Amino acid sequence: VKTHPHLLPTGYQRELLYKHDDGSYSAFGKSDPSGNTWLTAFVLKSFGQARAYVAIEERHITDALRWLQKQQQQTGCFRSVGKLFNNALQGGVSDTLSLSAYVTAAILELGLSPKDPMVSSALQCLEASATDDLYTQALLAYVFGLAGRREQQQAQLQSLAQRKGQLYWQRKEKALPPSQPSWAAAAPAEVEMTAYVLLAYLSQPQLSSADLGTASQIVRWLSKQQNPYGGFASTQDTVVALQALAKYAALTYGSNGDFTVTVTSPTGIVQDFVLHNSNRLVLQRGALHELPGTYGVQARGQGCVTLRYNVPPPPSVGTFDLRVETEPRDQGGRGDTNPTPGLCPCRYTGERPATNMVVIEAKLPSGYIPDKSSMVERQKLVKKVEVQPDQVTIYLDQLTKEEETFIFTATQDFPVRNLQPATVTLYDYYETGDRTDAAYSAPCGSGRGRA
Repeated sequence: VKTHPHLLPTGYQRELLYKHDDGSYSAFGKSDPSGNTWLTAFVLKSFGQARAYVAIEERHITDALRWLQKQQQQTGCFRSVGKLFNNALQGGVSDTLSLSAYVTAAILELGLSPKDPMVSSALQCLEASATDDLYTQALLAYVFGLAGRREQQQAQLQSLAQRKGQLYWQRKEKALPPSQPSWAAAAPAEVEMTAYVLLAYLSQPQLSSADLGTASQIVRWLSKQQNPYGGFASTQDTVVALQALAKYAALTYGSNGDFTVTVTSPTGIVQDFVLHNSNRLVLQRGALHELPGTYGVQARGQGCVTLRYNVPPPPSVGTFDLRVETEPRDQGGRGDTNPTPGLCPCRYTGERPATNMVVIEAKLPSGYIPDKSSMVERQKLVKKVEVQPDQVTIYLDQLTKEEETFIFTATQDFPVRNLQPATVTLYDYYETGDRTDAAYSAPCGSGRGRA
């Protein structure tokens, strides 16, 4: 916050663009028919956390809270309204119980008392329900911890998975090959549910050394899931994981953190990484030039540091089939042409019935600009289109096994010699490992991607 003070006010103002008149929020704002229960709770949680650092108008928090209260049923559970755009959490937030747990957690984080009628009713809903879903159990453990219900919290912390001294939680249907790179191994749902369990442990009023030991093992696994840029796979799991890691860091912080990490190459070339309080938040990098080879690592001093190296990911299992074609369009007999890239066919080939929200990023060849009058926004499944000088980004509701075609127009602004192919990338917004790329040429060419 101190380093980039403009980020929170900017994010706050942008978030308000997605607010409905009734106080709810949705992925595409007022272009959606209604707000979404989960996203409204997510915004409420975010505003509550941000108001310690930036001025948040209280009416926006009150509006969201009032809308959520209207979605509360007589049982205390919360009604699911609107589309979430993330079916990776089936048995997760799309389920009534875990949705209610998520909303309750957001309200408790806001500072409402467990004795508040809205919260008390929600807790009755959660206590009266049973589940063997690990994602839901992780959420419940965190909620009961926030509410001070220690007995119920401990009951939810019994289903543990442990491998190589690292604790984490994983969906039963989501088996992961051990050969995958660490930062890409876990899907967002695994990261998120594990982070909730860590928050549950850390929310206990008195942490024993055993609790901190368990928490440290969870932190080890979570840290390995970070991508090379410090985030995780999606916005949702990044928010929860960083919240959990920050809470752990605050509880275990030590002011004496001077130490040196030495990396030695196979031929004896040494790289020293010196860390101290003044640069502890600075990312330090070094290139490994002698590959393949065995490198040595030595650490001296006191403190905690994360060391990782990145390798190219293995080929992914097929999840999308994508073809890109262009065809010249005659302009009034003058011989001028505008290429019309058609994404055809475009379909999902993975194991689920349908994807989450899908993003198509279509780069344009050099010298071409997108035609803003393109009718792509009126096409089936298209929720939003962003136009940049050299790229068109299309947000889709979802993709299924059926083929779909998406067409937009690009105009040649100026000729370019030795024109190189451009790339279209298609990926699942919440399962970013599900993606494919296809190259195409202009004014007439095609490409195919399968990944």
